[in-house]
Amino acid sequence: HIYLGFPTRYIDRGWSYSATQLPEYEYRKLRGAKSRREGTAVTDGMFMASRDATSFRVWPESFIRPGLRAEQSWFYGDAYQNHGLVETASRFEDGGNELSVYVSENSHQNHPGQFRRYTLRIDGFVSLTAPLSGGELVTTPIRFEGGRLSLNTSTSAAGTVRVGVEDMNGKPVPGYSVSESHPLYGDSLNLIAAWKDRGTDVGPLAGKTVRLRFRVQDADVYSYRFESA
Repeated sequence: HIYLGFPTRYIDRGWSYSATQLPEYEYRKLRGAKSRREGTAVTDGMFMASRDATSFRVWPESFIRPGLRAEQSWFYGDAYQNHGLVETASRFEDGGNELSVYVSENSHQNHPGQFRRYTLRIDGFVSLTAPLSGGELVTTPIRFEGGRLSLNTSTSAAGTVRVGVEDMNGKPVPGYSVSESHPLYGDSLNLIAAWKDRGTDVGPLAGKTVRLRFRVQDADVYSYRFESA
């Protein structure tokens, strides 16, 4: 299992020049007269993950930024990510499900707060990515069950993803090499890998210890899984 968390970061730089340029400066001064941080502090959403629910890695970059400045933005208490992720249907009829994160806005102001829904694709937190010039990744050794390989991937119009299967010594498995794979392009949660002579069938390799080699050009690979044919 992978455990995910969405902490909030609190930053207070005081009455800096940038603070005076934020939205609603006069209102910020009123708030800050009672408690300075009410006028000067800002918050954003972060991301952390763990494999054992004990030791977490927290990425220092913002996951949910305060956003393009608007009348009610960049205030202390904004961008608090509500507990958990919600898997929701896409607004596109054939778009597949997506992940929704509900984030607070307009907190601690003189009018009601609200929630904004942010969305990302399934498994969209991180990806294997490369420019059009290309890049490769070889997985750690794996053993799988199933009859075909499904990729969650997104390419540009010119981009491609190719995948090969290798043995423990890095030797391509006959019929399943990168050069024998069909170049994949598109944007899908479930794009099935295929090879010229083998088609989509990876059943003969099930239960064996292998590595996958991904060759990526102007594309992202978010996740992969083996499934029944």
